[in-house]
Amino acid sequence: MTTFSISRFMRSFSVQPGRWLVAGLALAGAVPALAAGGKLAMLDSLDKGMWELRVRGNERLERICMRNGREFIQVEHRQPGCERFVVKDSPNEVIVQYTCHGNGYGRTSIRKEASGLAQLKSQGISNGRPFSIDAELRRVGSC
Repeated sequence: MTTFSISRFMRSFSVQPGRWLVAGLALAGAVPALAAGGKLAMLDSLDKGMWELRVRGNERLERICMRNGREFIQVEHRQPGCERFVVKDSPNEVIVQYTCHGNGYGRTSIRKEASGLAQLKSQGISNGRPFSIDAELRRVGSC
């Protein structure tokens, strides 16, 4: 019966066993760091100005003077200092999870249809209560 030995396998590639562990740990630490450092270029491609946030299934209509598309990530938590983790960063969609210590957390998906039109979905906990937003974002003019 042949037994499999990891150390013999690694020696066959002339690599010391400890280096595999170090390389694996470095890679494991790099993946979240890369995701957290996402550029979110799609949000920068949205036109600046006055936007309407029209919530589906609700008569809620809100106007937002958008200077930077990243403002749409936290429509429920508008405070600074929240930690963000980029889940998806593509040319037409971004998904970001965020935590606002002491005030809750959320997960927001923004899908771009045009430079002045996007779809937003956000859900999480705010002030101890669950929230869920399914809305259309539409640029309506200048601020």
